[in-house]
Formats: sequence, structure tokens, C-alpha cells
Amino acid sequence: MTPRPFAPRTDPAVLEDLRTRLRATRWPDAPEDAGWSAGTDVGYLRELVAYWADGFDWPAREAELNAIPRFKISVGGHDLHYAHARAAGPALPLVLTHGWPDSFWRYTKVIPLLTDPGAHGGDPADAFDVIVPDVPGFGYSSRPGTPLNSIAVAGLWAELMTELGYPRFGAAGGDIGSHVSRYLALDHPDRVVAVHRTDAGLPIFTGDPADLTPEERDWMAEVTTWGAAEGAYAAMHRTKPQTAAAALNDSPAGLAAWIVEKMQSWSDGFRFTQDEILTNVTIYWLTQTIGSSMRMYRANAAIPPAQLARRVEVPSGFALFAGDIVLPPRAWLDRMANTVRVTEPERGGHFAAFEEPEIYAQELRDFFRPYRS
Repeated sequence: MTPRPFAPRTDPAVLEDLRTRLRATRWPDAPEDAGWSAGTDVGYLRELVAYWADGFDWPAREAELNAIPRFKISVGGHDLHYAHARAAGPALPLVLTHGWPDSFWRYTKVIPLLTDPGAHGGDPADAFDVIVPDVPGFGYSSRPGTPLNSIAVAGLWAELMTELGYPRFGAAGGDIGSHVSRYLALDHPDRVVAVHRTDAGLPIFTGDPADLTPEERDWMAEVTTWGAAEGAYAAMHRTKPQTAAAALNDSPAGLAAWIVEKMQSWSDGFRFTQDEILTNVTIYWLTQTIGSSMRMYRANAAIPPAQLARRVEVPSGFALFAGDIVLPPRAWLDRMANTVRVTEPERGGHFAAFEEPEIYAQELRDFFRPYRS
């Protein structure tokens, strides 16, 4: 289980195949003036695909990613890919977990701010050793034959941190990464010093609704409304992921449409550059992980309700970014966790670590400061 340095170099023939497919895209029609209201804006997508085919410099982006210390290691029968950036001096180990539709890419901007805060306007005493794994089935980690749920991934992270020599560490994440971080704290409370999340997940409550506060009931109604308008992707992932995978793994334009629509609707102002978007999407294309990543929704949907109802007793913090999806009330956070800190940054959305890396880094520095001893 020795870590192996990892710095991939994509075969030029693979990139030429990608460009050929992009140039041969058979475009759908679209309702007049639909914009983003019915899904991905076809006009925007045409521009993105044209740049992907004839302007996007993947080798340069790949070299930038390879400047981050990256490794592979075999843990629990899985070949895990992870970034591991160490601080120069004493530091708190911190494992960051991404969600869908992304990978370790989500945290690439924030890594240097966390390992060397003194060079980025922070206190050097707030430094972290940063570990950012790709969840199996995402990015450069292996694709599991049997989909893993968030509980199983948390178990793998605990093993990974042992192999890396970290008996105690912090955990943080959003989206699926929020779930994984939660189960790390639930199942390994002797090792997780504190857990930080950017969401509380979608609510599962099997008790008497009368026991909920008015704010909690309003939030659950809002979640239901959001699911009816925006949740079709998740229903597909949970129920028939292979149907979509057959199309998305074959068509790079289709893959971009599936991913970029979420990057647009879940972010705060959709301020990603084309290069940033296409770096995320190209990782999915090259690793052929769109199907395996979607299957994790199916695995998580089978988690027993009793697991979902467990309360986290490890000190928990939440940064609820203004542009994220259906923000939970404090009453729900207190119900589900030993909540010691809640902040509401005015900028940033679902991909906060990438959208607002400085704000996100400061959130982590401030939250974990009391748990370093």
C-alpha cells in the first residue's frame, strides 16, 4: 500500500479522437428564447464545444494539475487517486471530499491557501496538510464493480489516513463530500477532531412532523419544491443511471451538457471560465467516470433510514454559501449535529471552494483553529 507518484500524460491520439467527436456533434433544436430554462442553453453549449475542439489546451491544463503532488495507493481493494500537499511546518491534517459533478478538481484552487496561509494573507499557524482523494468511480480513482455508498467511502478515507500516518485529522466537504465527511465523524469519532460542511444534505425525517420547528417544515417544503423543478437528474442517477451513461460516455457534447447545466444552476453567478469548466468535464471524459459517478446516487439511495437519522457528536461547523441549493435552518443543523459554528458567506455557491477559494479557505482556518491541539 505504498503511495505511488501520479502525473498522467494523455495520449495525443485520445485527444484527437475527442476533437473528432466534438466536430461531428449532431445538434438538437431548441425552443425559441429558451436559454437555460429547459436545460443547457444550446447556443452556449455550441460555443463551449467549439472552443473544446479547437481552442482548449488540455496538455497545459494537465500540466497545471500535475504541479499538485498527486499519488495513487491501493486501499480496501480500490486504487485511490489523491492529492497530498504538505505544509512546511506543524499542521492539522485535513481530508477534503468532493461531490458530483466534479472530482479533486473542486479543491485545486484552495490547496495552496490551506497549506501556506502565511503566503496568502493568513496566519501561518493555521496551516493544513491537505489530502484530496477522488471518490472511487470519480476522477482518477478506480471504478468499483459494485457502487460504493458514502459510508463505505468514509471507511476507505479512514484507512487512507492511517496509511498516510495521520491518526487524528479534520474532515470537510460538500455535496456527496458532505455525506462522506458526516460518516467519517459518525463512524470514527476518536479520529476526527471536527467536521466542516457546506450543506446538510437533503432532509430525511421519519419522526412526527409536529416535532419540527416551523422553519424546518418550511425548509422541507422548499426542498420538495426544488426537487420537483430541479431533481430529474438525481432521479435518473438513482434509478436508471446506465441509460444516461450509454449516451454521455459516447458523446462529449452530451457529457458537457449534463455537467455544465449543474455548474450553471448551482453556482453563484456562473463565473467559471471556459478553461475551468472544460478541465472538469475533460477529466470525466478521459477517465470515463460519468456512469460510475452517477451510480453512487443509487448506492446512497439504499442507505437505511436509521443511518441517515444518526446525530453527529463530533464538533461540527457549517458554511452556508448564499448561492447554494436550499439552505437549511439552524434548528435542523442542531438536530442533526453538535453544531458549534454556522456562517453565511454572502458570495459563493455549491462549488464554493472553487468559486470563492479565499472565502472558503478562511472558513476552514477559522473553524478548525480551536481543534489543533
